[in-house]
Amino acid sequence: RQGKTLGSRRMLFLFRVAVGKSSMSVRTVIREPTIDWERACADLDERGFAVLPGVLEKKICQEIIRYYADDHRFRARIEMSRYSFGQGEYKYFDYPLPATIQQLRSFIYPHLAPLANRWAHRLEGKSARYPETLADFLEQCHRGGQNRPTPLLLKYGPGDFNCLHQDLYGDMVFPFQLTFFLSQHGSDFAGGQFVIAEQQPRRQSRVEVLTPDQGDAVIFSVHHRPVRGARGYYRANLRHGVSTIHSGQRYTLGIIFHDAK
Repeated sequence: RQGKTLGSRRMLFLFRVAVGKSSMSVRTVIREPTIDWERACADLDERGFAVLPGVLEKKICQEIIRYYADDHRFRARIEMSRYSFGQGEYKYFDYPLPATIQQLRSFIYPHLAPLANRWAHRLEGKSARYPETLADFLEQCHRGGQNRPTPLLLKYGPGDFNCLHQDLYGDMVFPFQLTFFLSQHGSDFAGGQFVIAEQQPRRQSRVEVLTPDQGDAVIFSVHHRPVRGARGYYRANLRHGVSTIHSGQRYTLGIIFHDAK
């Protein structure tokens, strides 16, 4: 996961443009998605994930897919087989992010920060760990040396898959991330189900297998969630992956809120 290194002044400039901390504003290219956040957060609390139907229009999905051919938008390309991550490839966006990607990241973060703080309080006894805005959270990441953007586009073809994993990238971790489904299961590709596995202490793993439609998103725990037990809350560990693609091509967009070292 190596990308090009930017000078500190250039990085600061790009960061400010990307998160709106300077007078330069990014034109709004999409409306904030209509999401039932009360239900979504309740599902996250109960199961560690939530399915968000119809978040992106088809034309937006197609626009994001077209980004994949433009290498200037990305800081790194990863072949999963090289690192035993699976089979297939993905690319990490560079700063400044495309406006569509930045706006999705910025729109969604404030809705999740209150639940993130509740989880931190349950598991660590901490309160107000995560600030209200994405810009302030990314400043924390960058002060800690995590300054490489983590939103990514993933491309799968026949025989490709993604092993169960977690997207951590450093000590500073926001507890939720999203996958946006840009291709239509059943017409653009076959196979390739989204898989979430939860491991609770002294129990067998529980697996959820999802087949969202084009434009849907799944929001899920990055690494663990609090589960109430007889003596308070304990951690249930979660990992996610993708089953084998049988035919066609499958594109997804990953939105991770913390940046990488």
